[in-house]
Amino acid sequence: MLEEFSKPGPVMEIAVGTLLLIVIIFVHGAGIRTISQRFNKSWAHMSGTTPHWRLNLLLACTIAALAALHFAETFLWAVPVSATGLIPSMRDSYYYVLESYTTLGEGNINLPDRWRLIGPIIGMSGLFTFGWTGSVLVSIMTEFGRLDRLRATEEKNAGSSVHPWDT
Repeated sequence: MLEEFSKPGPVMEIAVGTLLLIVIIFVHGAGIRTISQRFNKSWAHMSGTTPHWRLNLLLACTIAALAALHFAETFLWAVPVSATGLIPSMRDSYYYVLESYTTLGEGNINLPDRWRLIGPIIGMSGLFTFGWTGSVLVSIMTEFGRLDRLRATEEKNAGSSVHPWDT
């Protein structure tokens, strides 16, 4: 078995990479769900009178949590890459994974030829998870837009004697 790991065929490379890809996407899903739940609980306490700094702080904390999630996912890729000796240094492993995950791919650190299919699979996981994160940010910004429209309507109505329920 150890011999098969040191000299894998493409099927084994793809199988190992796909297994890790599934783990990463599962972790991302669980993380996104947790971050979304926390955002929604905090958002439920926001209103048209909530100070802008509190809204901005909530947005910043949510973005920080999403970034931390991506760093954790790339760490989950880097650990087996380093532990198996494919790239012996943890720092170099993490650098390689970050470049693959972000699909930058410009690095001077490479996997051994017999494991080079893992790089594009790491890139696939980044594409999936960044796309998912982007959709969450669109949803969050939609909520901010609704609140901005509510505030604009309240400001407009405050300047007139007509109340929203009278129209």
